[in-house]
Amino acid sequence: MKNFYLRSALSVILLMHSVISVFSGDVNNFGRLYLDTIGFSPFGIYLAWAVKLIHLFSVFLIWSDRYIKAVSVSNIFILILGIYFVHWQNGWYVVGGGTNGIEFNVLLVCCFLQLIFTRQKENAVDRQLQ
Repeated sequence: MKNFYLRSALSVILLMHSVISVFSGDVNNFGRLYLDTIGFSPFGIYLAWAVKLIHLFSVFLIWSDRYIKAVSVSNIFILILGIYFVHWQNGWYVVGGGTNGIEFNVLLVCCFLQLIFTRQKENAVDRQLQ
């Protein structure tokens, strides 16, 4: 499987980011206490659950090597919205020079872009061989 380590890292991150927040109740709190208050009411909880379910289903799709472009684009969209609505105000650093910044989301966006472009390159090579 191409990009084994990248897929492994993304899968663990998405799995932990979704499952832990579901069981801790944070997904509900994020929807009600944050998204609803910044203008997404009454849909905040539904948006929060949509994000977590996309993350969760993305894990299985990444490992089955299916719908990689759709998985990547949807997660990039979520991450960019996270940068805009949650992390931008905190600066660059997640830890060290600050807290809760954008650096981790930027890295994840680049990882998903790598999956997209590796996939496109593989498809182009396959077409040339045919």
